[in-house]
Amino acid sequence: MRLIFYRHGDPDYAIDNLTEQGKIEAELLASQIKSFGLDDIYVSPLGRAQATAEYSLKVLGRDDAVVCDWLKEFPALFDPNVADEATKKAYATELKYNEETNQYDKRIVWDMLPSYYGSHPELFDVNGWRDSELVKASNMCEVYDYVVSSFDKLLADYGYERNGNIYKVKENNDKVLGFFCHFGITSVLLSHLWNVSPFVPMQFLAMAPTSVTEVVTEEREKGIAIFRTLRIGDTTHLTIGGEKPSFSARFCEKFENMDERH
Repeated sequence: MRLIFYRHGDPDYAIDNLTEQGKIEAELLASQIKSFGLDDIYVSPLGRAQATAEYSLKVLGRDDAVVCDWLKEFPALFDPNVADEATKKAYATELKYNEETNQYDKRIVWDMLPSYYGSHPELFDVNGWRDSELVKASNMCEVYDYVVSSFDKLLADYGYERNGNIYKVKENNDKVLGFFCHFGITSVLLSHLWNVSPFVPMQFLAMAPTSVTEVVTEEREKGIAIFRTLRIGDTTHLTIGGEKPSFSARFCEKFENMDERH
């Protein structure tokens, strides 16, 4: 079985939709969508992912995509109001104090500074991340467990049941599942399949808008499957269409590059 994750096109986060560039990217992805041989399609409930999927669904002549709430961008939030001063430094340049509530606004838990995670190796431990001070000041464990358990229920429906760090094969198949979603949630699902901390892919991978990430089952032993990753963040469809990948997947290549995201 193959799992193919499509990140949404270049986003306009303010309206949860696509920029004009994002629409071009989604159209170029759609121009190649038949080559993936998708059997079943799952979509995030968020607008930018749904707008991206619409282009491909139109080309495929399908209206049977299933919307899954757990495919929305990984929503775990860090709460600065319950964290100590040392842990707040993980988001030193991003914290916003709300004068109306007299509290700090919560923020995306995985969007932290390298100076913090570089000195906190527990974040990259397969189990230790759960007990880190940063995660304790968030709802990440609860959200992560909900997402991966929902994912495993879906895989079980296709015959692959989670058993520790592997999957028992109840009924193998060569179906192809497509997921139109987001970078963060794809990183979480990869971490679950790889049996690593979610902060590993979150901090060290980048997937450009409409990029393709492909995972396939490997049944080297009868009845036992793992998932191996064939490609991550592939933007061949953009290259074919003469478009450069959008920069919104990354931060500045050099700090002095003020035209790039800091």
